[in-house]
Amino acid sequence: MSGFAALVTGAGLVTSAGTGLKANWEKVLAGEPTAAHLPELDGLPVTMACRVPGFSPQDFGLRDFWKWDRFTQFAVVAAREALEQAGLAPGDWADSARVAVLIGSGAGGTATLEAQHRALLEDGPTAVSPLTLPMGLVNMAAGQVAIDIAAHGPCLAPVTACAAGASAIGIGRELLRQGVADVVVAGGAEAPITPLYVSSFARMRALSRRLDDPATASRPFDAGRDGFVLGEGAGVLVLESEEHAAARGARPLARLTGYGASSDAHHVTSPHPQGRGAELAMRAALDDAGLTGEDVDYVNAHGTSTPLNDVTESGVISRMLGNGVRVSSTKGVTGHPLGAAGAIEAAYCALAVRDGLIPPTAGLTDPDPRIEVDLVRGAAHPGPVRAALSNSFGFGGQNATLVFTS
Repeated sequence: MSGFAALVTGAGLVTSAGTGLKANWEKVLAGEPTAAHLPELDGLPVTMACRVPGFSPQDFGLRDFWKWDRFTQFAVVAAREALEQAGLAPGDWADSARVAVLIGSGAGGTATLEAQHRALLEDGPTAVSPLTLPMGLVNMAAGQVAIDIAAHGPCLAPVTACAAGASAIGIGRELLRQGVADVVVAGGAEAPITPLYVSSFARMRALSRRLDDPATASRPFDAGRDGFVLGEGAGVLVLESEEHAAARGARPLARLTGYGASSDAHHVTSPHPQGRGAELAMRAALDDAGLTGEDVDYVNAHGTSTPLNDVTESGVISRMLGNGVRVSSTKGVTGHPLGAAGAIEAAYCALAVRDGLIPPTAGLTDPDPRIEVDLVRGAAHPGPVRAALSNSFGFGGQNATLVFTS
């Protein structure tokens, strides 16, 4: 039992539900799906995804944005919002060496790498941009956020596939607990809606083929689910030690009191049949927070809308927390933004704790009879949220669970 709490004093979001915390929360609480046909995907096996609407880096005054991949642009915009909400001015640090940045990603600058590879094949090596690597590397979102806010503390980029954003937040809390930092800017960013990624996931049969009705394609826990819908975006939290936040009179959205990580050590893509790794991460997070299953009011599930994940994860939740805990997956709205998912969903959990509202699972109309947990659907569920769990699981058997409390 650690008893350590990192205060969540700010959050920023860029998703297919909108840019900004307010727009996101309204759409997620309303359970409005965002998947749509994208003309730029015509000719590929799957032509729908959850694209961030109307995103233009010029609108946010991003300096030299053309030197950044889209995932980095998302990260910087989300980080700026998180800091603004926390009441912190970028660069206005008593000691910038005690400000850490952790932005996880699974794919990094895949759009840049794909575009430059096409240029190489079509026009030769002199057509390749000298900015290819600085734009494409996975750590560049973290690096550019650190530059943007003048943070000189540890700058890290966890790469744990779809658990990357949650890993970044959990590791960031550890830096606070160890006394390495006073402020941590942590989250995840991803922009994987590209020909290679869409085609790869389609070939794996991981994506939904409900192309005639994209709005209903992402349907976590539904009996008719047939795969996930690819999404994009970024989520960033500002974490502070209690002492630092109290000294400046900051009001937290929630407290991050637990973090657990594990490996399935089972298969490259499929979850362990009994969810052994997921259970280890959830149990470690609860132990870290000093809580039992009875203390948890809400689980924001990984809930990808794939046949295997949803049944396996719900079984673990049922065994550990009982069938009374309320469960939803916000991927019914945002699709699956891979390495950004855990950070985006962490922000939703913090807001659920703050507002006492549990978002529904969009697209869930006919629950899979094998799933016994209390699935929230139709409308947001009001009521106190004393503790919320956020689960994130990735290819390679990577698992991360975060616990947020009031």
